[in-house]
Amino acid sequence: MLARTTDPGGTTDLQRFDRYVLSQLMMLFGFFALVLVSVYWVNRAVILFDRLIADGHTAMVVLEFTALSLPAVIALVLPMSVFAAAVYVTNRLSGDSELTVVQATGYSPWRLARPYLIFGIFIAVMMAILTNVLVPQAVQKLRDRESELSGSISAALLREGTFLHPTRGVTFYIREITPEGELRDVLLADRRQEGRETTYTAERAYLLREDDGAKMVMLSGLAQIMDLQEQRLSTTVFDNFTYDLTNIIATDGPRAQKSDAIPTLDLLLDPAAIKLINGDTRGEVLEEAHTRLHAPLLCIVAALIGYAALMVGGFSRFGVTKQIVFAIFLLVIVKMVESGTAPAVKDNGALWPLIYAPTATGALFAIGLLWHSARPFRPKRGPQAEVSA
Repeated sequence: MLARTTDPGGTTDLQRFDRYVLSQLMMLFGFFALVLVSVYWVNRAVILFDRLIADGHTAMVVLEFTALSLPAVIALVLPMSVFAAAVYVTNRLSGDSELTVVQATGYSPWRLARPYLIFGIFIAVMMAILTNVLVPQAVQKLRDRESELSGSISAALLREGTFLHPTRGVTFYIREITPEGELRDVLLADRRQEGRETTYTAERAYLLREDDGAKMVMLSGLAQIMDLQEQRLSTTVFDNFTYDLTNIIATDGPRAQKSDAIPTLDLLLDPAAIKLINGDTRGEVLEEAHTRLHAPLLCIVAALIGYAALMVGGFSRFGVTKQIVFAIFLLVIVKMVESGTAPAVKDNGALWPLIYAPTATGALFAIGLLWHSARPFRPKRGPQAEVSA
């Protein structure tokens, strides 16, 4: 075993190697996180763009919604980015024989895992902030904005040349909207009253916003009332007529705060109160709370599995493709365990410790792989070898 060398500043060669590996991990993590977040976020933005623009909202509203969805997207891709960075860096260090040189000085795979562990802990802290603080706040803000927009008169009605159905039994049409805000050639058909249909047409109309709601003033129009039981049509010509629009905008009313938008501490301390607020079961509340606490631990496990799986085979001129596939396979098993435990906890809140089973499984994989790589298989010496010796 080679002795450790120390530079004049007192920093060992191995510590410099740790910093070197950690810097590589952080750089590659940033790259993979940026790529994955971009892919997921763009996909999310396209869906929001189609839905919100179709509802008549502006590009600024679309940008606001996509920004509020960003924390959840980042939390989704962080474990994958950690795993990809650990695999890529370990593969490059192995291909350049850097790991082989360091191991030749007598350092075990356990010791070389330290920068990966530090890297995983650092990302886990970031993940904890996301899942327990930023994501719940963003989800709540997003739901508040959705509730506001669902009752927006302008977004629901002010669209040219389209027959709109803001609520069941109501049809609304505007041929043109002038820059001054005047509505031209307006049609409003109301079929909500049983046995009666009322159709309003007007050459011009204006929207008015008052404290008690929105109203539409129609000018130079005609009201046609059809009595379906008696099959009788009556018409009324008017110079101006005011119609209350408040009741024709479909709204869901006040929404209970969902568990994914409630602070983690509240979920853990009083799940029974949360159940009364939004109707979620105790298992669903505890599953949400412990999943937030468990997600950061997956980052540590992903980093260690990505490193340990590639250390099993040692150096090879043919690369470590098999080890990379094996590492991916182990991560898939961890995710399968995660997907299997969540439904069980939702059904029975007393089983909440199962939420941490994926982390325990991944930790066992990493420990077993490191133990195996630190004690490589050596064939026993046969009788002929002993005689020749």
